[in-house]
Amino acid sequence: MIAYTNILFCTDFSEDANIAFLHALNLAKKYGAKLHILHVPHSPYQYTKQVIDEDLPPGKATEGEAFFDQEVIDEAKNKLKSSYKGKMQDFTAYEFAVVSGAPDVEIIRYAKKNAIDLIVMGALGKSDPDAPHRGSTVASVSKYAHCHVMAIKNPLKQFTLPIRG
Repeated sequence: MIAYTNILFCTDFSEDANIAFLHALNLAKKYGAKLHILHVPHSPYQYTKQVIDEDLPPGKATEGEAFFDQEVIDEAKNKLKSSYKGKMQDFTAYEFAVVSGAPDVEIIRYAKKNAIDLIVMGALGKSDPDAPHRGSTVASVSKYAHCHVMAIKNPLKQFTLPIRG
């Protein structure tokens, strides 16, 4: 029998992620599992993930970017709380986490460190919603994670294959 004790929900606050949250919460309630809610702020740089361009505290950003620090963590955690805490109602077995780095690597690292049994995430992120062919966080996490990975897509969005000819 499959039983989950630690479920990791990863979010970039995209539509798919918000739908995936409902599935993660439902599974956490069903199995009596702890729900870990993780966000890795976006960095526009491939090799300098300590510079981010989202979840910036007011007045902190220089040209729309800032270094990842405690103020950024606090701002991102506040965003997590305002986006998801109210949807959990009486569910109390959860924790919010914010880390810096490459999202796929940090998700896998967090999952291993916290004995995660299931990772739940949106199938398409907000950074490239129309380009699923570009190599995605979901594909990398699915390939390298030590546990089950569930990718949830928005059922209202349809992808059309290009016609070759």
